[in-house]
Amino acid sequence: MNKMKTEKKTKTELICIVCPRGCRLKVDENLNVTGNSCKRGETYGKNEVTNPTRVITSTVRVEGGKISRLPVKTASAIPKEKIEAVMEEIHKLRVSAPIVMNEILIPNLLETGIPLIATRTVKCEKKK
Repeated sequence: MNKMKTEKKTKTELICIVCPRGCRLKVDENLNVTGNSCKRGETYGKNEVTNPTRVITSTVRVEGGKISRLPVKTASAIPKEKIEAVMEEIHKLRVSAPIVMNEILIPNLLETGIPLIATRTVKCEKKK
């Protein structure tokens, strides 16, 4: 008896994070995306399956500032597999006030070509 083989198509299911809508996406092995309400969702689905990236937000220690922690972020998304190493670099960083919002703190974070930037201005602490 000759049995016919059937290929099982695999689909990756995701929830889109591009906008608040949270579309339920399905991406097949040919990178066909369904479930998206807009073109941005299609782009997100393809990228998430082939090369997932994230913008990292965190804080670093500030010396001599009015506040002790400075909010920071990567200027653009970094590869997901580098998140842990990026967080280790951020954790080691100490900055001195004054700091200006959008100031580049690390110009080329872990050789990604992506800078780490300040997301707030911190003035110097007034001496008593």
